[in-house]
Amino acid sequence: MDTRPPLPPFTRDTAIQKIRLAEDAWNTRDPGRIVLAYSPDTCWRNRAEFPVGRAAAQALLERKWARELDYRLIKELWAFEGHRIAVRFAYEWHDDGGHWYRSYGNENWLFNDAGLMTHRYASINDLPIKESERKFFWPLGRRPDDHPGLSELEL
Repeated sequence: MDTRPPLPPFTRDTAIQKIRLAEDAWNTRDPGRIVLAYSPDTCWRNRAEFPVGRAAAQALLERKWARELDYRLIKELWAFEGHRIAVRFAYEWHDDGGHWYRSYGNENWLFNDAGLMTHRYASINDLPIKESERKFFWPLGRRPDDHPGLSELEL
């Protein structure tokens, strides 16, 4: 089995590293790359969808980014223990009509010994915002290291 370091059980530092790796991957908006961090039989709850397996997770992500344009995401550690990490996040995006949103949420993650995520439970709420209210300004892709995180942005 392939491994995806850092591996559980997590320390504060390795949990933060795991979260940043996930944030970086999701900011690529490359579903085929992203799903490789999940176990082949991964189980998700994402809003009202419940995909099982990498193929179903990839299909969800493909639909997501066909709708959520110019997506930029920030994740932050909430808690960790053993093989589990809890994350809070926010991301900004617009629809094809040019309407902007900031989506807020929490995720609970469970990893196997190889560091692959076996379960991802996400609760997400969308807040319509004006373009002038945006806070995530970096070129599409990885968030620069000097860009403020959620706490610094008071989100």
